[in-house]
Amino acid sequence: MTKIYFLLLAALPLFGQFPNVAGADGKPNIVLIMADDMGFSDIGCYGSEIPTPNLDALAANGLRFTQFHNTARCSPTRASLLTGLHPHQAGMGRLAEGSIGTKGDGAPGYLGYLNNHCVTIAEVLRPAGYRTYLAGKWHLGMRDESKWPLQRGFDRFYGLLVGASSYFRPEAPRGLTLDNEQLPTPTDPDYYTTDAFTDFAIQTVNEHKGNAPFFLYLAFNAPHWPLHAKEADIQKFVGKYKAGWDKLREERLARQKQLGIVAPDVPLSERDPGARAWDALSGEDQQKLDYRMAVYAAQVHCMDYNVGRLVQTLRDRKLLDNTLIVFLSDNGACAEPYTDLGGQPQENINKPSIHSNVSYGTGWANLSNIPFRRFKSMLHEGGLSSPLIVHWPAGLKTKPGSLDATPGFLPDIMPTFIDVSGASYPEKINGQAITPLEGRSLLPILAASGKLEPRLFCWEQYGFKAVRDGNLKAVFSPNDSYDKLGSGKWELYDLASDRAELHDLAAQHPEKLQQLIGQWDAWAARAQVSGNPNQSNKASGKQKKKK
Repeated sequence: MTKIYFLLLAALPLFGQFPNVAGADGKPNIVLIMADDMGFSDIGCYGSEIPTPNLDALAANGLRFTQFHNTARCSPTRASLLTGLHPHQAGMGRLAEGSIGTKGDGAPGYLGYLNNHCVTIAEVLRPAGYRTYLAGKWHLGMRDESKWPLQRGFDRFYGLLVGASSYFRPEAPRGLTLDNEQLPTPTDPDYYTTDAFTDFAIQTVNEHKGNAPFFLYLAFNAPHWPLHAKEADIQKFVGKYKAGWDKLREERLARQKQLGIVAPDVPLSERDPGARAWDALSGEDQQKLDYRMAVYAAQVHCMDYNVGRLVQTLRDRKLLDNTLIVFLSDNGACAEPYTDLGGQPQENINKPSIHSNVSYGTGWANLSNIPFRRFKSMLHEGGLSSPLIVHWPAGLKTKPGSLDATPGFLPDIMPTFIDVSGASYPEKINGQAITPLEGRSLLPILAASGKLEPRLFCWEQYGFKAVRDGNLKAVFSPNDSYDKLGSGKWELYDLASDRAELHDLAAQHPEKLQQLIGQWDAWAARAQVSGNPNQSNKASGKQKKKK
């Protein structure tokens, strides 16, 4: 453990030494764990070669979803996850204020911080008797304390208000905050955010008071750039990626089919045009890229190790059986800055002063999102698809290790937690009307007591648009954005037979496409999707008819 843990433990008030916390009236404790910029296939139980034994164990004794969707970008996902709404309804249709490339306050759907017409999971669970804790990344407003976690329902917070920082030396303005106090830059040479956030999460569990249940949100910044990992972890992977992304993409897809994550007939999507064939790279570039992927794998591996530490704490405290654990990623893998050699010079990898996009590149991000194409920030399946693991021995009634292909999305998490906790979702707070929930509880699936009916899913961020109705999905990518494949036209896919979105059916089924576009327009009108000052597309996105 890092020294910061011991400093915090000495400085903070104790809530009682290791009480027996079973959860009041049988209410489960709830632990929500989120990875940052991790691809759909980056953990072992979803097909990865990266060893993730602790997450794999949760999956083997729990339930995995194979068609769960995020919103393809950090802040909108966190807003939707924590509020049960579409991100625009919470004021978060774009990145949070203070993020790179984000301008001042925009229209109501694009404020850059959580508005007062939404409530967080913490604000809903606390009146139901829960203590509420957050360790890790917030990224939902930072300019004044009114937008910080303690003002949005959390009893304790240690972590980052911003979207990214150095793992070794977070410093202002990308520094650390404890509750409502901004901390100095860590001086401990062994400091590492993934470890420190878990230290604090474990501390909150160990100090938890009385028999009240708790809600713990552990929001890792791993494996988001910059490429920062502990040397001992990196050395476990150096040399293991010299085979290259072309071969490893084939191997991951084969494992996914064996695991049942995808259907046996799902083809391997074409390598992204932003990445060259591995064999076309020089030996020097291959060696550098092997190291970049080794650092990324080390970040994922360390995160898994820390998940194991937290799970072991719950087990030691005899809390694991009645703790609902949910693990997911906030969006697909990140290809920024969209070069196959990765972002920034090689010497900036593991440099503590770096907090920007030292990254692993387009080719490795393409691997991370197998079997899908495209990346974070784009609304094809590669940007939107998230692994979702649910573990709850006392409440989960599905067969251990089961897979569920029910389509779901982030607003489903809040109603699920409300159902299992007995909490109530408010209509008003302090005279302000609260926007009704958009999601549906996943409890019928967890309890093996029913199914969810098909429904409409819609997304928008920075001019990218998507809508799914049943198995039909329409996607719009602006052609004046960083997405070099953006056509400025709507595409149409049948996800039942083409989950990798390889066959555009727009020309064959124009009437179905127009129906989906109309559904998206109706959703956008009611969900505050308008007036984004940072929107990248200049056209309306309406499909033009050929003359």
